[in-house]
Amino acid sequence: MKLKISASLNYRLPEPVDLMLQVEAANGHGQQVIDSSLDMGDSENLVRVPASDGICEPIWLRTSGEFRAEYRALVEIDRVEENFRALAAVPLHRLPAEAVPYLNESRYCPSNKFHAFVERRFGDHEGGKKIGRMRDWIESRFTYVSGSSNSETGALDSFVERRGVCRDYAHVMIALARAAHIPARMASVYALGVDPQDFHAIAEVYLDGDWHMVDATGMTSPTETARICVGRDAADIAFLTAYREIEFVSQKVRVKRFGEG
Repeated sequence: MKLKISASLNYRLPEPVDLMLQVEAANGHGQQVIDSSLDMGDSENLVRVPASDGICEPIWLRTSGEFRAEYRALVEIDRVEENFRALAAVPLHRLPAEAVPYLNESRYCPSNKFHAFVERRFGDHEGGKKIGRMRDWIESRFTYVSGSSNSETGALDSFVERRGVCRDYAHVMIALARAAHIPARMASVYALGVDPQDFHAIAEVYLDGDWHMVDATGMTSPTETARICVGRDAADIAFLTAYREIEFVSQKVRVKRFGEG
């Protein structure tokens, strides 16, 4: 499976602003970037830095005026779609160092507040089967509503309101998994099937010695998904982080199978 990806961002910056950009599809871990280009115009102090788990390299830059970024890529997906529901949880004392931080609470995922609910609702299941029940519960009880959440909305808010967008579904999935002592992290991705098409957020859980994609919205498949970056929650994986107020102008993402349209 090859995905043809395009993304464009346009913002107005009233004065010089430091930005962190994470829009490039990662290389490796079940996918291979065959060709790519990123045009950001003239920028000061542009530098790439290694990010979490070696998945991607965020771009730091400083610029002013109007910021435009145009990204194009052809990515081959070579991961298989495993049945994560049949996989076993890894005992805590055998977790690798990379997975341990994803057991703990984070800004948008206060997992300690979900222990009682997880035990009561999913306590009869273990490992991947428990993760599958959590995923199905979220998809069946939540309503996908564009604009229903904002940058302050966390997993507890979404859990109470039973609605949100992809990041909210992922935050709840991650919080429930961590409350069950299963490492979970958030991934930003490009994927087929996302409606409306945009940067998409999913959960990844650590089972049987590896990370596995879990999308509680039900819109995507691991075999049709290109990972951008991973982190504890939305604070770590934002496609653009500005360290001063900026004005949104436009944004567009397109993902399609190579050879289509």
